[in-house]
Amino acid sequence: MQEFYGIDNYPMDIEKSKRLLKEFIVNDALGSGWLIVQKGQPVGYVILTFVFSFEYGGRIAFLDELFIGSGARGFGLGKKTLDFIHSETKKLGVKIIYLEIEPHNETARNLYLSKNYTEHNRNLMKLVVE
Repeated sequence: MQEFYGIDNYPMDIEKSKRLLKEFIVNDALGSGWLIVQKGQPVGYVILTFVFSFEYGGRIAFLDELFIGSGARGFGLGKKTLDFIHSETKKLGVKIIYLEIEPHNETARNLYLSKNYTEHNRNLMKLVVE
């Protein structure tokens, strides 16, 4: 996670991230996460978080994080991971998967487009609740 956040210089509080991961693991309603393994070694991870949507008729997912370490890129793991996520979300009753990418990350954009993800016609907005 530190390597992933470091790509775009996102701030990361390691202790807070550990607490959040523990909370996420013990509460299945929050989502699911998996390690990405190559040759028996973890090389990345993927995290789906769940939301309920009336518009889409039930559970939707946000592909919150998909990371493959720099040494494991270029071997098709991203495509395999997205195939796995597609299969798992069907089992989980997910109606739609949302995700966000950084504007400069053309590699990620092309990966998602190659797996039939489409650009949404709505703008993503946020409000930090304090």
